[in-house]
Amino acid sequence: MTAKVKVTVYSKPECHLCEEAKAVMRAAGCSELFTIEEINIESDPDLLARYRYDIPVIMIEGAEAFRHRVNAEEFKVLILKLSGDNLPLPSGD
Repeated sequence: MTAKVKVTVYSKPECHLCEEAKAVMRAAGCSELFTIEEINIESDPDLLARYRYDIPVIMIEGAEAFRHRVNAEEFKVLILKLSGDNLPLPSGD
């Protein structure tokens, strides 16, 4: 079995955009292919300084993929590509 794709969400408590982003990712139809690690930016002064006005920041395998909002189809394409899963991609038609 292939290792799951690591998704990191930089957020903070009571962030409605963060909750929306996590809901979009879970509803993208590929939740079995990734894990989510949530990091509270308030726990680290450097992270707070870097992301204070930009959360959520979504990293996929260590690379920034989204900031503020997540597009479900783009997220799914990235996860499928990185997981090596052979599920059909959206056709865009």
